[in-house]
Amino acid sequence: MPAATPDSPALERLLTRAEALLGRLEGLLPRPAPSPAWCDAIAFRWRKQQGRGWLQPIRRPHTIRLGDLETIDDQKARIVANTEQFVAGRGANNVLLTGSRGCGKSSLVKAVLNAYAERGLRLIEVDKDDLIDLPEIVDLLDRRPERFIIFCDDLSFEAGETAYKALKSVLDGSVAAPPENVLIYATSNRRHLMPEYFAENLDTKRVDDEIHPGEAVEEKISLSERFGLWISFYPFSQDDYLAVVGHWARQFGVSEAVIAASERDALNWALGRGSRSGRVAWQFARDLAGHQTGTAA
Repeated sequence: MPAATPDSPALERLLTRAEALLGRLEGLLPRPAPSPAWCDAIAFRWRKQQGRGWLQPIRRPHTIRLGDLETIDDQKARIVANTEQFVAGRGANNVLLTGSRGCGKSSLVKAVLNAYAERGLRLIEVDKDDLIDLPEIVDLLDRRPERFIIFCDDLSFEAGETAYKALKSVLDGSVAAPPENVLIYATSNRRHLMPEYFAENLDTKRVDDEIHPGEAVEEKISLSERFGLWISFYPFSQDDYLAVVGHWARQFGVSEAVIAASERDALNWALGRGSRSGRVAWQFARDLAGHQTGTAA
């Protein structure tokens, strides 16, 4: 069979078929994430479909304010100070908020966004399953004039999951340094983010009378240690819980007389849910307001 020459019809057909094949392959590959319209929103959510990720503007972000969060003054002061430093371009730390459920961890992050949005603060919410895309997300934010909080809510990892490695890389940087306009704020019910098992203590070694934990434990602790600021939350006392109920009930337009008369009902509401927390207090106050004639919850 004669070899195809540069001008032969056989070579032209081969090139045409190759170009068509390449075109089909390019259509199957995920496209690079498009830059969002940054002026459209102060908060965004990372979305994925068919392997393609993009930042979706959140048109109606939560409007909670710092003043709405009661009984957590110390936690509030610490995260506000860190965020103030970050927005001002000074040194600031990634933040891990841990502790009891419903006590204001997520609400505090949302309130901080609302407090500093006018000064250029923006929030990117990323689900745990999408943490593998963190390097791509960070590339989108690099060199932007805004300051970005990447928000990971209710973060924890089970045995065998590997997405935490992408989080570790962004927290500390890999070969490339992390952008100075990006911080990660994460909430979790676990301080070390990963499950710990009694059997892992069997890996503990004794060297020259010094105790060294096993490698499995070291790996798990090293993730939470990459957050420079740890903020802990604790269960509400009865007085704290009733104070939060009163705050939200007033916000919903309930009278002081009704609030005072509803304390026992509020305590029974919490008892039935097995928790005294800000979330439970808000739920009771909303229900209480809904029972008042002419009151909109």
